[in-house]
Amino acid sequence: MKGKYLNPKADLTFKKVFGEHEDLVMSLLNALLPLDEGKRIEHVEYLTPEMVPENPGKKNSVVDVRCKETGGRHFIVEMQMNWNNEFQQRVILNAAKAVVKQLGTSEDYSLLQPVYALNLINDVGFDAGPDEFYHDYAIVNVEHTDRVIEGLRLVFVELPKFKPQTIAERKMAVLWLRFLTEIGRDTDVVPKELMENPDTSKALKILEKSAYNEKELYEYEYYWDAVYNERGAIRHGFNQGLVQGLAQGKAEGKAEGKAEGLAEGLAEGLIQGADKASRENASRMKADGMPTELIAKYTGLDMETINSL
Repeated sequence: MKGKYLNPKADLTFKKVFGEHEDLVMSLLNALLPLDEGKRIEHVEYLTPEMVPENPGKKNSVVDVRCKETGGRHFIVEMQMNWNNEFQQRVILNAAKAVVKQLGTSEDYSLLQPVYALNLINDVGFDAGPDEFYHDYAIVNVEHTDRVIEGLRLVFVELPKFKPQTIAERKMAVLWLRFLTEIGRDTDVVPKELMENPDTSKALKILEKSAYNEKELYEYEYYWDAVYNERGAIRHGFNQGLVQGLAQGKAEGKAEGKAEGLAEGLAEGLIQGADKASRENASRMKADGMPTELIAKYTGLDMETINSL
């Protein structure tokens, strides 16, 4: 590690910046969430990041940051390094848990507060144009999209697609996204704009390598090894699935005389290849002693599957 700073997207650093400093996570949420005029977040308090379901037989999970306004809205913040097919479903599940966990037995539904899930993705996961990096999902009427049921909002930000000029009018959003995309392990000198802003300047101070002990730096490097291994496994699985899908699709198309045989076989092969890659990578992580919760986060596999490997 040559630079002065650590990368803010790593699990260790992301949680130190946004999971231990209420003012910084509040600044990030105000900058990136689609909040109505006059409804900025003024104060937050942290909640446990462990999302335990009411039914013991259901899936358990851990999010990066979970917080709420005093007596108000709930927020989940996630940093996802590699896109996989299960990530969207996990986001929905965790947001739903955040709704359910607000009420105790016999409490009135009117006490429910809105849940916002902000998902930062260091990968390209949406089939959208090269400039479409911000994806805002709400519960809307299909025919009249201006009619919205309040209570659940899911936001996905594809960091590799971000360009400052795309949202130049939103200064704080630009600064936070530049912080997440321009600061890395080789950074010695940071942009003047980030140093001059109180929030990003404070966050940069937290990222200084000198502030971390040897154990933390080892954990940081281990995290990046896991990320790169997972990314390589995903690509390997994709390539295997592509080859298998083409072969299967050609055979089915020839036997059935149907053009859709190729497309169906390709899709099935890709799914099988990606699943195989995730399982292989999870096995390596497990053999290295990585906690099951982290393996689930990086691979998208559920804990039951991981424990069976």
